[in-house]
Amino acid sequence: MLSKFITEGNKIEIRTIERMKGEGSGVKVYNSMIHNILSEDTMEITMPMEKTKLILLPVDSEFDLVFYGIGSLYQCVARIIDRYKSNNVYLLLVELTSNLRKYQRREYYRFSCALEMCARNLEEEELQAIEQRVDYQLTPGLPLKQSVIVDISGGGLRFMSSQRYEPGSLIYCSYHLYKEEERKKYEVIGKVLGNRELDDRPGTFEHRVQYYDIDANTREEIIKYIFDEERKSRRKEIYCSGQENA
Repeated sequence: MLSKFITEGNKIEIRTIERMKGEGSGVKVYNSMIHNILSEDTMEITMPMEKTKLILLPVDSEFDLVFYGIGSLYQCVARIIDRYKSNNVYLLLVELTSNLRKYQRREYYRFSCALEMCARNLEEEELQAIEQRVDYQLTPGLPLKQSVIVDISGGGLRFMSSQRYEPGSLIYCSYHLYKEEERKKYEVIGKVLGNRELDDRPGTFEHRVQYYDIDANTREEIIKYIFDEERKSRRKEIYCSGQENA
């Protein structure tokens, strides 16, 4: 039974599969949610959006679906068989064309770095909007605390700050990464997993943060940045080693 593993309201990642990709286009990932399970092989899911624009995925095309199910991740291939609007909700009717199976997401590699970051606690209205999963705008102009990211991954980050953020709280994080030689600003919400005061630096706190409901494409960009930087570091190490041995 599907309901043993997934249920209405579960988050979904819709991922393009190999034959859908253009040359050099990479995997495209869209966020969605289960709206209604109709049978053992058909369900309605919400139509994905980028910012405020609906993404009209083509009927009769197949995609990989990754479900954030009950206690685990699950994956299957599904075909879009219809698109429509019901009770002011834009929906995709999908048919599962493979069996549901457990999905093992690759472990996120943590990249050591020293990146400037600004952070703050979320306002009550922002927290309510996130919990209710409604569109919202971050409140501009609020004071930000300076921090330093010391490692980053596709799943979260670790940073140092004179401000102590409580475990379990949601915080706004803003930092810049280079994407294709251009400096790009990233604004993400993070859930604080833990903190500790540094023994050798009283008043400085190390925080571990997990991204909270991050856009799948943003996550992929962060992972790509990490891999690119790691490759650069390895090339530099090889070059320096060659110079020493010359």
